[in-house]
Amino acid sequence: MSIIEHLEALRRALIVALAAWAVATIAAFFISGQVIGLLVRRAGIAHAYYLAPAGGFLLELKVALYIGLIISAPVVIQQVWWFVSPGLHRHERRLMLPLIASTIFFFALGVGAAIFALPLYLHVLNALSPPNVSYFADISELIGFILTMVIGFGLVFELPVVLFVLGMLRVISSRWLYKNRPLWFLGLGLLSNFLTPGADPLTPLIMFVPLYIFYEGTALILKLSKR
Repeated sequence: MSIIEHLEALRRALIVALAAWAVATIAAFFISGQVIGLLVRRAGIAHAYYLAPAGGFLLELKVALYIGLIISAPVVIQQVWWFVSPGLHRHERRLMLPLIASTIFFFALGVGAAIFALPLYLHVLNALSPPNVSYFADISELIGFILTMVIGFGLVFELPVVLFVLGMLRVISSRWLYKNRPLWFLGLGLLSNFLTPGADPLTPLIMFVPLYIFYEGTALILKLSKR
């Protein structure tokens, strides 16, 4: 493909991805209020407040944008893979559909883990506050924090997809992963302690166990693929 053809393909991919996001955002706006209510209840907060006159509407719009991005993620990911596919070999193109499905699955799994860990996360953070200080639930700040946490967990759970792609591109290998297993074990443990703080040593296992299983599983798949 020439440079002009690449630019035309990029423009097409961006238009399709943005259109999918816009349509999903419009649809999500009608349920954003219910989603906000669910997140507030999951956080264990009886009542939250907004401080600006248009705060409620802007918050619903912000949440709709995030929900729209998540809903349209399959289309966005498909467009990314469609754009890079001309540079792939035939046997690599066969992996596109499984990789798209895996990316969506692991992101959704990360979102679920974030929602599950949310009450504990907020409890620990509030417990670390100074004495005689109470938390005033500003709904905008609270939802912003939750959305950041959800997206962060979703991205972290993409670990097996990233490792597999790097392995298929021969940037890393199963031998390298096994050789550096102690460092990965320590790194994943530290990351899990940071993402799921708790007073007991068992809480970080919510994050550590699946991440380490992902690591070992990906290393095994790469080994079986002779990578």
